[in-house]
Amino acid sequence: MANGLRRLGTSRWLVLVASMWLQACAGVGYMYGSYSPVIKSRLGYNQKQMNTLGVAKDIGDSVGLLAGTFSDMMPSWGLISLGGLLNLFGYGWLWLIVSSAVYPLPFWMICGLICVGTNGETFFNTAALVSCVRNFPRNRGPIVGILKGFTGLCGAIFTLIFAALYVPDQSASVLLIAVGPAVVAFSLMYVIRPIGNSPEHDPLESHYFNWIYAICLALAAYLMIVLLVQDFSEVNNFLSIIFAFGLFVFLVLPLAIPIHSAFARAEQTLSFEEAGSSKLADASEKLKAPLLSRQHTLTGMHSSQPQTSDAEKQTKVHDEGLLFSEMEDEKLKEIPEPVRQRNLARIHSQLLKAVAEGAVKLKRRKGPRRGEDFTLREALLKADFWLLFFALCCGAGSGLTVIDNLGQMGEAQGYSSAHIFVSMISIWNFLGRLGGGYISEIIARDHAFPRPSMMAVAQLIMAVGHFLFAMAWPGSLYLGSLLVGLGYGAHWSIVPATASELFGLKNFGILYNFLTIANPLGSFVFSGLIAGSIYDREAEKQQGFHNFPAEVSEIETNLLINSPGSHSSHCEGAACFRLTYLIMTVICLVGTILSLALVFRTKVVYASLYGKKQHEKNIVVNDRKSGLHAASDPFLVNKK
Repeated sequence: MANGLRRLGTSRWLVLVASMWLQACAGVGYMYGSYSPVIKSRLGYNQKQMNTLGVAKDIGDSVGLLAGTFSDMMPSWGLISLGGLLNLFGYGWLWLIVSSAVYPLPFWMICGLICVGTNGETFFNTAALVSCVRNFPRNRGPIVGILKGFTGLCGAIFTLIFAALYVPDQSASVLLIAVGPAVVAFSLMYVIRPIGNSPEHDPLESHYFNWIYAICLALAAYLMIVLLVQDFSEVNNFLSIIFAFGLFVFLVLPLAIPIHSAFARAEQTLSFEEAGSSKLADASEKLKAPLLSRQHTLTGMHSSQPQTSDAEKQTKVHDEGLLFSEMEDEKLKEIPEPVRQRNLARIHSQLLKAVAEGAVKLKRRKGPRRGEDFTLREALLKADFWLLFFALCCGAGSGLTVIDNLGQMGEAQGYSSAHIFVSMISIWNFLGRLGGGYISEIIARDHAFPRPSMMAVAQLIMAVGHFLFAMAWPGSLYLGSLLVGLGYGAHWSIVPATASELFGLKNFGILYNFLTIANPLGSFVFSGLIAGSIYDREAEKQQGFHNFPAEVSEIETNLLINSPGSHSSHCEGAACFRLTYLIMTVICLVGTILSLALVFRTKVVYASLYGKKQHEKNIVVNDRKSGLHAASDPFLVNKK
């Protein structure tokens, strides 16, 4: 029991589960569509101001250069605690302002509070991602997909919890966002850390990942069913509490994996070690006995014939060498077949690595090559880095335009509440991150094909979703949320894994957080400038603000339009967002072209990174079919 508890405390699987819980609180920025109508009505902002607030939220959520810099200067618990404090400070003050229904602070200070509050998420992301990628270096795609998936699921989780609390005041959702992540962060900050005990080969690793995927898919299905029930029927408070309890059960289920790894496998490991020691001792005894017998015989010969010729000495040495070779072959036969296969694959890997390193040394140039460790300055000089950056800007920026405007989109099309769409896009965002990480890992690891190819597919899917939003057909808001959520989420499992493969893990924290700047940059241009301006222009047309009397000056008109409490920015109908999402469709097609260019440029890199592993796998498979395991080892061939 004590040994099992110690193993649990240092289990990398426990770190992963704790990181999943923390990441479930690191996506509160995706709830902006839920609480933005409250801010708009309480503080009297127009849509352009609301989109500016959304950009401030995206800047705080994505500009993690501070977190990336601190990741090399402080432990994980310091990053997590600092993120919790920032989240509590920013959203706590925002709740006080909104709940009091007063206007005590200027607009730019409200933007600052949202920026500070969401910036805490970057500290959560950095601590969790860096810790888990280092703990699972051979499963970067699944790890990033799972962790970023729970970030995308945060909106649906908090919506369900808020429904269970049954608070009539909608501004209380801001209080939940302020307190919830901080409590979770302070509770888990000493658990999430790099362990550094990643085994070279864990036969149960793939099974554990399959279980996590199964739990994640079941959780997404559960949330979808619950949200649809809540949207299409009247649900009382007791049933909402039952739904929240079911959510809690799904979140706790992954904890069974580190417990099983720590306790159940401890006995298996002990049995395996004992069996291995016994076999090794038996083999050692079998080797010693004939050698001793041979040594005794040779000693007797030496005593009876004190003077030995050189030819006899050579014959003697040759006989002893043959005997040792025979005994070594007998010893090799005692090694279990799976162990032999792993050793053979390892030898082949070391040989190929040595050859590759020798070839690189012959043609070494200044600076690292793609696939090696880059600093931020070195990465900024690479075209591949900027292709990845701007492709992410197109995909993530257009996706955030949808997320930040879902509340107003629902109102414009006649829906009484946008909570269902915010929750749905959160679930599809989650599934997109899971699927993006899983499928891109198969493409890269099993087929040695560039991972960014999946990003091009994701952007094509998003282009279709934006087009559906623009057309505003019946039910298009549901289907568009599905497509855009899947495509947007896939970016956040593909991009971090791609960055770690092309530019290394040594400075992964700062490199990843620089790439995330593409998120608010795209949001500022697409949501803040394009979507907000088009919406307000359409609202002015509907309200007739262009028809003011001539004696009313332009300044007075703008004051009337933007004054607190004015409802002039309310727009109805498909025209409010049609032009915006036609532009987003084109933007996603541009992102697809950039992603394909990155695929073309990195084909050689991925063939070098994963082609050798595929070659080793083929060797092992062929050896199994032919039964010539020993013959595939060049060292054993030479011995024979």
